[in-house]
Amino acid sequence: MKIEPNSILLMIGDSVTDCGRARPVGEHWAIGDGYVGLVDALLNAAYPDYNLRVLNTGTSGDTVRHLEARWQEDVFAHSPDWVSIMIGINDVWRQFDRPTDPGQHVYLDEYEQTLRKLVVDTLPKVKGLVLMTPYYMSTTVEDPMRATMDIYGEAVKRIAAETGVPCVDTQAAFDRIGEHIYPATLSHGWDHVHPNTKGHMVLARAFLQAIEYDWNRG
Repeated sequence: MKIEPNSILLMIGDSVTDCGRARPVGEHWAIGDGYVGLVDALLNAAYPDYNLRVLNTGTSGDTVRHLEARWQEDVFAHSPDWVSIMIGINDVWRQFDRPTDPGQHVYLDEYEQTLRKLVVDTLPKVKGLVLMTPYYMSTTVEDPMRATMDIYGEAVKRIAAETGVPCVDTQAAFDRIGEHIYPATLSHGWDHVHPNTKGHMVLARAFLQAIEYDWNRG
């Protein structure tokens, strides 16, 4: 596995990462009830000898602007060895659910430039970093929000390729499931965005595959 023993893994993002985590940081029983908690559970179940700590600093409603503003406090202050970033859903969503409020819209150029800066500034201070694309739980690629989310996802992949970090294609993970079942059944309230337990497991599994987790260990 890519993550070494005695490491701190910090996972940051929006509401999909937050999932009711404690403040100022989610950990242990207060890590939140989403994919971060599943990652924590699966890591410590298969690698109990690794002494791994998983921290959750996701915040509901965040865009990449919010992440940049709180990066020092919610990332660097915890001295993580590994950082996972999943952001972009709200950057896109605000353009659709609040179309008359452009001050809340984060367009592609700003999104890509800001995320790239966070990655470049963070890499010298950590052992590893993982990028996770935003997604929309719909296999209708012509849907305007899905189509825009795909464009933002491509920006994440470009940054990952440029900086040599693993990239979790969360949209592809949901699309694979969507070949067999209606993808919104993986979302809470069928909103196509906030996962239920099955949806969070899709994200956790995709993340663990990216870090070369051994599902047969033990």
